[in-house]
Amino acid sequence: MRKLIVAGNWKMNNTFEDAENLITEIASALDEKKFKCDVVICPPALYLELATDVADISGLFVGAQNVSDKDSGAYTGEIAATMLESLEVDYCIIGHSERRKYFGEKDEVLAEKANKLLDYGIRPIYCCGEVLEERENKTHFDVVRQQLKNGLFHLTDAGFGNVIIAYEPVWAIGTGVTASPAQAQEMHNFIRNLVAENYNREVAENTTILYGGSCNSGNAKELFSNKDVDGGLIGGASLKADEFIKIADSF
Repeated sequence: MRKLIVAGNWKMNNTFEDAENLITEIASALDEKKFKCDVVICPPALYLELATDVADISGLFVGAQNVSDKDSGAYTGEIAATMLESLEVDYCIIGHSERRKYFGEKDEVLAEKANKLLDYGIRPIYCCGEVLEERENKTHFDVVRQQLKNGLFHLTDAGFGNVIIAYEPVWAIGTGVTASPAQAQEMHNFIRNLVAENYNREVAENTTILYGGSCNSGNAKELFSNKDVDGGLIGGASLKADEFIKIADSF
């Protein structure tokens, strides 16, 4: 049975004090109320140990924002999967559109990152999605198909079973524009059918597919009510504890 997940991608935000306060507030909310979804926070790498320490005594899960495709060595500034494992990190985002755009990450590199994470028992949150031009040209399905084929479909059934997919229409990330519930459902259903074609229907039905792109407490309930939307990868709205908790409570 697939998991319901709300994950907060903090991106490059928050001082140590801000991060500590935000983690504490979210963890306190988890202590007070039982949610229908798993709640994941993905802070900057500097704060991962702080987050996992809190997670040890709460219902919180922790994810990293990136990982190297290398095991170790002379790669200044990079973070290896084995390092994340040593911090007891549960998830790791790979393939976010900002990494693709600003750091030139290609699907082939992301495929290796997925391999490294799975080798160390960390669940990848693999991002895919189209830019506005691709949506307008009606090539958005082809774009997502290619991203999944190149980055994930080399995995075995068992390996793929530990992957989370996050559909993020790039035109909706940080813009305040959100895909309509119908648009989100259409793409999520397309992705689930792609998984069934490349694996089987059972694997597809057990795959968690998240929506990302200006998701907030005002639209989360409608988005999450779709059959194939299993939660969200939340950006800016995850930086405010009250807002993030409201989103997590939208199921």
